[in-house]
Amino acid sequence: MDSLAIGTQFSPPRQLKIIFSSPKPFPRCTICQVLKRHADPFSYQQELTSPSGLCDPLCSVDEACSCNIEDKYNPRTVLLKALAVFAAAATVTLAINQSWVVANQDLAMALLFGIGYAGIIFEESLAFNKSGVGLLMAVSLWVVRSIGAPSTEIAVSELTHASAEVSEIVFFLLGAMTIVEIVDAHQGFKLVIDNITTRKPRTLLWVVGFVTFLLSSILDNMTTTIVMVSLLRKLVPPSEYRKILGAVVVIAANAGGAWTPIGDVTTTMLWIHGQISTLPTMKGLIIPSAVSLAVPLALMSMTSEVNGKGQVSPNVLASEQMAPRGKLVLSLGIGALIFVPVFKALTGLPPYMGMLLGLGVLWIITDVIHYNESERQKLKVPQALSRIDTQGALFFLGILLSVSSLEAAGILRKLANYLDAHIPSVELIASAIGLVSAIIDNVPLVAATMGMYDLSSMPQDSEFWQLVAYCAGTGGSMLVIGSAAGVAYMGMEKVDFFWYLRKVSGFAFAGFAAGIAAYLAVSHLHISLPSTIAKLPFLPGS
Repeated sequence: MDSLAIGTQFSPPRQLKIIFSSPKPFPRCTICQVLKRHADPFSYQQELTSPSGLCDPLCSVDEACSCNIEDKYNPRTVLLKALAVFAAAATVTLAINQSWVVANQDLAMALLFGIGYAGIIFEESLAFNKSGVGLLMAVSLWVVRSIGAPSTEIAVSELTHASAEVSEIVFFLLGAMTIVEIVDAHQGFKLVIDNITTRKPRTLLWVVGFVTFLLSSILDNMTTTIVMVSLLRKLVPPSEYRKILGAVVVIAANAGGAWTPIGDVTTTMLWIHGQISTLPTMKGLIIPSAVSLAVPLALMSMTSEVNGKGQVSPNVLASEQMAPRGKLVLSLGIGALIFVPVFKALTGLPPYMGMLLGLGVLWIITDVIHYNESERQKLKVPQALSRIDTQGALFFLGILLSVSSLEAAGILRKLANYLDAHIPSVELIASAIGLVSAIIDNVPLVAATMGMYDLSSMPQDSEFWQLVAYCAGTGGSMLVIGSAAGVAYMGMEKVDFFWYLRKVSGFAFAGFAAGIAAYLAVSHLHISLPSTIAKLPFLPGS
């Protein structure tokens, strides 16, 4: 399951201005009305004509109205949860003492990781933010490791090494999310949206799929999903067909992120740590990734929802204007993201340095083009930094530090030896990782896999690492909760878990399996991209 954190936060219309001056309750929250009209113009009129209650005018633009929060608030439930947390903490404190940890370090760390991971999985039920749970889990595991290590100095040395590796990924993600947010603030993605003009159901299905596929190879899958689902809401009225199109966006976003080093956080992790390199990964995974999208598209094209009569929508996109110099910012942003592998190849420095270089250039240029424009401060980098998903970056920090503690203790190596003894096929191991990623977050799965197998046993760009990149990236499409893209789509379109399971999961699994078959066929038949493409200077094999 892909992390919920990748991507930028969905923001309201750029022209929205909020003035909290009236002490009287509004008949309907003005902010909610504007967001509703921006997000779904077809159902907005129906919403206005329905019976309405009172709503707090201080409603948040990102969350539910405060009146709804008050309705769901239950002091007794909150008290019980708090008591449960304190009881669990007291039990762990009493049960685990220093001598016990020294004698049972592996068991203590496994228990802590299991409890923390359960807290992340059941985040919604427990109402605990998974970023906080991840950070607590990381610190607790390293405390246990410091107690169980031969000496504190050894544990500190291991933590220093792990922090250096984890920081590279966190800095990379922060830079990438900020660049995407700057482009989004300038309405740069409108240029892509404006070029989708077809309204034929079957044609639109394929166009949306492959536009999403290409966008997701550069952007993260959650941002791509938000952009494309917002587009669908303006192109297609609410219907079963629009839900199918949204599901296509989820499948395409996950498939598109799997074949480039910057398209998905898991491929980025593998790339930064040296398990995969740029050109071999793109050559090896583009065909399987495309197949994993094409198969579901072909199957969905035969469904009654797609073959039904298409509904033509009014041109609601015409009212949205791109910000000044939006095309320039779009070009610079996309160029900065694409330049990262080139920078790594030219300098040999870590990828996050190339990402920070692109962010620095974009920062200076946006300061220059919006100089003395006080009304456009929201288009500058400081405002973009306030909108990026920083709690998501902290979640990655917690998860990766947690997994690194298990690696330092040798637990992951023991698990790898067990898998090698009982599952000799690397294809089956990688496929199992993909299937599990539909349920469990793929960031810790891939991080654990990286700790289980070193480059001496599984060399760079080996079949195993490429299959892990593909399976972890596309496996999350099989359940709507299996990826950040699916969760974003589920929230925006109010799609039910079981609707997705009935209507989409079978198609997604068929694409996942077909992609694995395509990869094995390509690798065993030595099919590759044309040699002219392989010789391009901007696609080095490192």
